[in-house]
Amino acid sequence: MTGRLTVRFSPDQEFVVAAAEPLPAADAARQWLDEQFLEFDCEPLRASGKVLTADKLLAVADAAGAQAFGSEGDPAWAARLAAAACAATGRPVVRLDLVEGRASF
Repeated sequence: MTGRLTVRFSPDQEFVVAAAEPLPAADAARQWLDEQFLEFDCEPLRASGKVLTADKLLAVADAAGAQAFGSEGDPAWAARLAAAACAATGRPVVRLDLVEGRASF
């Protein structure tokens, strides 16, 4: 399975990233997302403290910022995030809309 991640930072700023190949196993993808969530010092979005995969993806992309996906960013990291997003959700296409605060897959 190949994958693609779209990250929308504003109505006129959107990045489309192809997933790194091969996609990691779902457990490895979730572990990598957990590590990125902690590395970026992200906060749980819910009062209960429960962090859903969609919440992690949104928080990590937001913390990384648009620069991580642009020309000055690290394309290997962005491709790894795309691969982890697709593997963790089990979907070939993942869309993170930071304007709306919504993930869809």
